[in-house]
Order: sequence, then C-alpha cells, then structure tokens
Amino acid sequence: MSAVSVSRPRFETLEKGAEIGRREISVTRSDLVTYAGASGDFNPIHWNNDFAVSVELPGVIAHGMFTMGAAVQLVVDWAGDPAAVIDYQTRFTKPVPVADTTGTDAPGAVVEIVGTVGALDAEARTARIDLAVTCAGQRVLTKAQAVVKLP
Repeated sequence: MSAVSVSRPRFETLEKGAEIGRREISVTRSDLVTYAGASGDFNPIHWNNDFAVSVELPGVIAHGMFTMGAAVQLVVDWAGDPAAVIDYQTRFTKPVPVADTTGTDAPGAVVEIVGTVGALDAEARTARIDLAVTCAGQRVLTKAQAVVKLP
C-alpha cells in the first residue's frame, strides 16, 4: 500500500489577504448531543429549549468549543497537517442558536467560515490565518486566528 501525498501550502506562495478557503457547517441538535457526550459538557442550554429560554438565550445554542473547533477545521484541512497549527485563539461574541429540525433534512443552524492570510512571518515561516465565522449574518467568533507553521 503506497502513501498518499498531500499537497501542503508553501510559505513562498502565500500573500497577505489571500483567501485560503471557505465552507459552511450544518449544525443539528443531534450534533450538539453527540458533542456533549464527547466533551462531557451537558449544560442544558445545549439541549433543552425551555431551560435555554429561561436563562434569556434565544433557545438551544451550540457549544462555544464546538463552534471554535468547526471553524479551525478549515485551517487544518488547508495546512494538511493538524500539527502545523501551532496556535489558535478566538473570542466568543454571539451564540449559535440551533433550531429543532428533528424529522427533517434541514440543519438547525449553518455556520459560515472564511479563512484569509492575515500576516506572514518570513523568519518563523508562519502564516496567521484570520477566520470570519458567522451564523445568520452575525459574527459569532471575533479575532479567530490560527498560526500555521509552513514548510
């Protein structure tokens, strides 16, 4: 069995402001329950609509770390190696409300992610990738930035 060669971006080919990619992530309440099981975060704001509304949320919301992880996956896929992402930070600005679409094919929310090269460090051979992360036209993460070490 031969190894599959993955084409990784090269530092010399990058330009500040260039888009590295974009994607939409469909989120369902089932995704949130699965994530709760994996993360151990069973806060009822992520699965119980009545509870979420009682604490003045718009309804069930996605876990912040779920949203953060979904966003950085764009960078990981672009880099071709998860270990190439040497730093990742963000600020949570708005919740991602996830409607109950049980029994339909519709997502409860759609998170849109666009990645662009925000800065280049030639000495360190790193690129800072800035992520614009929105849901229903609202920015849900601010200052979402990943630093990638490139060959």
